[in-house]
Amino acid sequence: MFQFFSNRNFKGILLTFAFLISIGTFIYTKTLVDKLKQEEHRKVELWAQATHRLAESRNTTGEELAFTFDVVENNQTVPIIVTDQNDSILYDRNLEIADGPGKQEKLRQILVNMKKLYPPIVIPISPDKKNLVYYSNSNLLNKLRYYPLVQLLILTLFILVAYVAFSASRVSEQNRVWVGMAKETAHQLGTPISSLMAWVELLRMQNVDESIVTEIAKDTERLNRITERFSKIGSTPELTETNVVSVLANAIEYLEKRSPKRILFTSNFNPFQEIMIPLNVSLFSWVIENLCKNAIDAIEGKGEINVSLYVAPEELYIDVSDSGKGIPKSSFREVFRPGYTTKKRGWGLGLSLAKRIIENYHNGHISVKHSEINKGTTFRIVLHSEENLTEKITQPV
Repeated sequence: MFQFFSNRNFKGILLTFAFLISIGTFIYTKTLVDKLKQEEHRKVELWAQATHRLAESRNTTGEELAFTFDVVENNQTVPIIVTDQNDSILYDRNLEIADGPGKQEKLRQILVNMKKLYPPIVIPISPDKKNLVYYSNSNLLNKLRYYPLVQLLILTLFILVAYVAFSASRVSEQNRVWVGMAKETAHQLGTPISSLMAWVELLRMQNVDESIVTEIAKDTERLNRITERFSKIGSTPELTETNVVSVLANAIEYLEKRSPKRILFTSNFNPFQEIMIPLNVSLFSWVIENLCKNAIDAIEGKGEINVSLYVAPEELYIDVSDSGKGIPKSSFREVFRPGYTTKKRGWGLGLSLAKRIIENYHNGHISVKHSEINKGTTFRIVLHSEENLTEKITQPV
């Protein structure tokens, strides 16, 4: 049952539920309003008849007169204006208008609105004389007409709060799962990495080709860095002032040697510059490597990967572009969702963790800047700085 409410249809279920309740509430309230309108119409008709009988009370018994008077007095809610056949106002009831010079003008304005609402009820006075009773909705009826909107607002707020609470709970649970998996992976990698480091030293002692041993040592060190990265997930990493240019250059150099020869790596920055910015080198370099690996997969054997660096006074932009198969625009946000993947093998955690590292740990932002099917994709990382970065750029002498 929990899995059912945890899937992507939960939002649609909530909206459908809110829509059905809203429609039901509207229909029910409209029925009540219609019934109340009919009741008020009958009440005005009864009042008109009672008023007419009071006017002709000479042949009416005391008991009938008392009853008729009660009917007249019991109308305390429906606003009424009585006019003669010449449209002169004779009487008004249940209208909160103070006596004064402007009363007649206000009554005239109300009478115009009453005429638009309902046809008048005729009180025959004589064969050639009649009075007309105009009326409008009571305050209760007017308030009841707006009740569905109030209820819909309350229901919308309830659904919104429930959805936010559920989303937060689901994200929190997912985070705990990913953190647990990451730390367990780091723990499991520890023993074989230690053994590999010992094997590297043994190979050096056996006078094996140093270039081969060096590359094995680099891969072993990389595994060690990966273990360190996974062990830090879930805890607040320490940021130190680091030259981001060297981090980018090292990541490109490492991946270029281990990628197919038909993939061309290019860069759009000066490798001799120093741009110092607070970074956790281990986690940030993993983000760059992950974006480049995704680009390699998108290229499928042949193409180009470009890493660009742009500096603004208080922001730094890093673009990782490829000439691969591209991403549909509808999936620009989905690619960062845990579990999203287009690969036959994969957990769909790479971009999700990259987003977490950039946005939660480095106070930055990562997004799909541009993508076109069968032409390529560009991911953009934005890092913010409270200092002027253009003043921190230095050139070697």
